[in-house]
Amino acid sequence: MAKQFGGGRGSLTLLRFPGRPFSPYRSIFVRICVALGALLVAAILVFVEGDCYRDNGEMGGITWIDALYYATVSLSTTGYGDITPVCESARLVNVVVLTPLRFIFLIVLVGTTVEVLTKRSRQEFRAHRWRKRVNAHTIIIGFGVKGRTAAKTLLDSGVPRDHIVIVTPDHAALSEASKMGLVVVEGDGRRDEVLIEAEIYKAANVIIATNADDTSVLVTLTVRRLAPSIYIVAAARESQNAAVLRQSGANSIVPTAESAGHLLGLSISSPVAGALMEDLLDTGRGLEVIQRVVAETEFGFVPTDIDQLGQIVLAIVRDGIVHRFDTSDIRSLQAGDELVVIRHAGKD
Repeated sequence: MAKQFGGGRGSLTLLRFPGRPFSPYRSIFVRICVALGALLVAAILVFVEGDCYRDNGEMGGITWIDALYYATVSLSTTGYGDITPVCESARLVNVVVLTPLRFIFLIVLVGTTVEVLTKRSRQEFRAHRWRKRVNAHTIIIGFGVKGRTAAKTLLDSGVPRDHIVIVTPDHAALSEASKMGLVVVEGDGRRDEVLIEAEIYKAANVIIATNADDTSVLVTLTVRRLAPSIYIVAAARESQNAAVLRQSGANSIVPTAESAGHLLGLSISSPVAGALMEDLLDTGRGLEVIQRVVAETEFGFVPTDIDQLGQIVLAIVRDGIVHRFDTSDIRSLQAGDELVVIRHAGKD
């Protein structure tokens, strides 16, 4: 069970949530249109009520230029006083219509500040709600090719987007993760405060996919110190570093270079076998390898009976012990067993 963490945190600016980006040019254009629209509405109202305005002591005779001038100085709260409403109807229009338009005009003028404050408040609210609800999530440290592929595989397997947290200092990677709808934490995975921001104490799994083995070792040590019971999968660029990563606390090691080289060689020596392995590694289509709980309707089945369901059993997990198909002495399935099977992708 993940250890709960209490206490204060630092700034919430590290934690980011996916959102729809807007072009700054579009934002400026929209604000200009709103300001001009408010100004135009005010000018029309003043022109329509032109006979109820006094211009330097003379009643009526308000032109379009006069109306636009009055609307401008009124909405901008300049108010020179040379043109003033006299009739009750004109004064009522100033109170009921021009005052709200003045507020809109002023909000547009200070829109950047308002937008920043609103965005910050919204981010803090979403962060608070996410921290309250998230549990047993997966943290991916590093979002290069390995990290992106790991995230895509998790999504294809049905993991909710808000249960995948990306940790990376790379701004481009952060933007890409946000576009995928994932929660991201900007920072170095070797730092305690960054991992705490990602709710390491509530997480169930950590995938370490950095670009350097020495960095992966330091990240593994930090993660294991903060969360002793968490499950850690780490990628090793070189197989000789796998032992160091395991000693640092990683539960599973994936030697990326050797695995890729093995698949390349297999694709030459055994093209069909290589194609099948490629199919298994490409989630979401073709064949896939998954681990699932034995269904109630499968209790008492012989492992070979699962073949009738269109699934090939590779291993059975019982009481935490893995029984491979070539060494297993399990004759019937029971409650609590888990199966590792090959099946068609997307099949329930």
